[in-house]
Parts: sequence; structure tokens; C-alpha cells
Amino acid sequence: MSGPWYMRPVLAVSDMNQSLAFYVDKLGFSEAWQHGENGHVLVAQVQRSGCELILTGQWPEKIGGGVVFISLRADDLDAARTEFEERGIAVKDGWWGYKLMIVEDLDGNQLYFPYASEDPA
Repeated sequence: MSGPWYMRPVLAVSDMNQSLAFYVDKLGFSEAWQHGENGHVLVAQVQRSGCELILTGQWPEKIGGGVVFISLRADDLDAARTEFEERGIAVKDGWWGYKLMIVEDLDGNQLYFPYASEDPA
């Protein structure tokens, strides 16, 4: 096997329209595509600076259970924190063996941003 693996996390959400608005309007993602049936969005992808997330309303039993790690350079992380706070996002500090910035979406899915100086990589 050669070449890099490509992956996109899938987060289960309760309301696709509200979740898309949150990721686009509050977190600064853009909508890449969506799939729907009978006028209802079932699955959509959002992206920002190479980070791609798929949102789905098709797994109600998994809503709010997602955790995604997103690595940024230290100065980009500080800028993202400022941006999120200015947009009214509740930003929390956390710990996973190292310091994290944590952002939760409307359903409780968590985006973990490790601080670069303490990234265990």
C-alpha cells in the first residue's frame, strides 16, 4: 500500500439546516456539497482550510457523540480562538494529556484543537 490515506469525519446532527448555519456562519466553514431527498438535506460537507467534515441527520442514535481533533499552528489557533469568540462561540479550555481548545457544535459534537507547543506528536 502506498500513498496517503484520505479521511473525512462524519458528525451526526439533529437539524441539518441549523447545523449548516452554525458551521458556516459561526465557525467560518463553507458548504462544499449536500445531498437531500424530498426537499430535506440528509448529508452535507463543510470545509475550511483543508479540514473537511461531513454532517448527517441520518443517525439519531449518534447525535452529539463526535470528537474531532483539528491541528493548527499556534498563531492560527490563537487567531481561530479570537475569531470564534468574536462570533459568539463558547470556547473552552480542555485537557487530553495536553492543553486543548474545545468548541462544541449545537448537538454537543466536540472539535478539539490541541495547542501546538504541547502537541504530543
